[in-house]
Amino acid sequence: MSDIPSVDQRIPAKRQQLRFLLNGDEVTRADVAPEDTLLDFLRLEKRLTGTKEGCAEGDCGACTVLIGRIGADGKLHYRSANACIVLMGMIDGSHVVTIEHLSPRGGPLHPIQQAMVDHHGSQCGFCTPGVVMSLYGLLMRDARPDRLAVECALQGNLCRCTGYAPIIRAALSVASLPESGDPVLAERKTVTETLAAWNDGIRLEISGRKETEAPSSLGGAAVEPADIPYEGDVSEAEEGGKRILRPASVDDLATLLVANPKARIVAGATDVGLWVTKFMRQIGPLVPIGHLTELQTVEERDGVLHIGAGVSYTDALESLAAHIPAFEPLLWRIGGNQIRNMGTVGGNIANGSPIGDMPPPLIALDARLHLRKGEERRALSLERFFIEYGKQDRQDGEFVEAVSVPLPSSSAKVAIHKVSKRRDEDITAVLGAFHLQLDVSGKVDSIRIAYGGMAGVPKRAMAVEKRLAGAPWTLDSIEAAIAAFDDDFKPLSDMRASADYRMLVARNLLRRFFHETTGDAAQTMEAAE
Repeated sequence: MSDIPSVDQRIPAKRQQLRFLLNGDEVTRADVAPEDTLLDFLRLEKRLTGTKEGCAEGDCGACTVLIGRIGADGKLHYRSANACIVLMGMIDGSHVVTIEHLSPRGGPLHPIQQAMVDHHGSQCGFCTPGVVMSLYGLLMRDARPDRLAVECALQGNLCRCTGYAPIIRAALSVASLPESGDPVLAERKTVTETLAAWNDGIRLEISGRKETEAPSSLGGAAVEPADIPYEGDVSEAEEGGKRILRPASVDDLATLLVANPKARIVAGATDVGLWVTKFMRQIGPLVPIGHLTELQTVEERDGVLHIGAGVSYTDALESLAAHIPAFEPLLWRIGGNQIRNMGTVGGNIANGSPIGDMPPPLIALDARLHLRKGEERRALSLERFFIEYGKQDRQDGEFVEAVSVPLPSSSAKVAIHKVSKRRDEDITAVLGAFHLQLDVSGKVDSIRIAYGGMAGVPKRAMAVEKRLAGAPWTLDSIEAAIAAFDDDFKPLSDMRASADYRMLVARNLLRRFFHETTGDAAQTMEAAE
């Protein structure tokens, strides 16, 4: 018999209380439902009303808090997050910092707060706490940020009164965080030791409130069952629908999902959070995985970049930009900083959205997806994962473990272009990704073209590719291939763009790619912007 323990034997115990640090206090909770949000807990139960509720969908930044976690490197890292779409089940074992912690009541203002006063960075004040927290998170990472870094940190913070000029001036005036007196810096050693001690390899199981139990002081955070059917929903009548199951490890995750195949996996909740706040959907049993550092590694091996499913956009940016520069401008346009900190590469893929930003470029690069169910693993071409709208090649109990991306050759030409109504923090209307390899004679040796927003799934333009294969890389070849778009796509009209507009943009993005690769960027079609 094998001496290797079974997956079940690797789980030493279970715990039934959520525990985390909130500012300077330890919090434990057992009466938590999958749909409870961090924002409701802060405002309604703890009366920490400095954290505001604005959009309730992760766009305005008024609810920005910092969440500190022990990373894969064993160090404590703080990231800004939108409390409105952070679910309570996701914060176990973390340190949550709100605006109230920066300056004790009656005490002096924190330097960032004082700078906002000195430079007139606040008027109505509703957005100000979120702005301050975003700048606080920036200064934790970069003691002397430049103007561009400040602007990127504020992408997810909306201010309609003041305008951003005085806010940016305030941020640039704070040279660095004080060496003494800053609450989070002063507590860093103690918080690190506490969170490290809590990383005990024990599974968290919370049963949640019963159907007849009132939502206590959460003031309605646990919504009643809503009559809004949607594909993949777990009926509230299903046994265990109110549970939160936080796995102790990736192996434990595999065990949990085999036993609970309809459970809802949540990494950053940048989409699932809206199911709760906007559609009042029931999402349990909930399986949060944002703490699993085993899924948060990025490694280059033998010309292939391996990205764990739990890697956030923020953490993926450096590696992807270093190996495939075309990814950098795309990643800076995915949501605001809070969304990039929480959203994950694997979640964007597993969600199956036809307008997800990561699948088209990964498909253009011929990426492979790695899936796991129990002890069994399989890999498939990423483009084959998307079957049709709302349907992916993923079995019950199976989860995305990683994606592997073959790195393009030094002579390959790669481009990614996102078209949306707003430049920053907006949902894609059309996204085009291109990967071209020319032979020594200047003919197309291989080309892969993938689009998001043009079909019910992220999809390659295979008819266009076929027209271009072996052809000289000239404008005449491009124009001859343009007609094949009608064979590849029948786009829909919606609030983001009409079908005609999408088709025009898709064609023009190919023209743009040609002009970029031939050094004739001045001729790039304006309609592709």
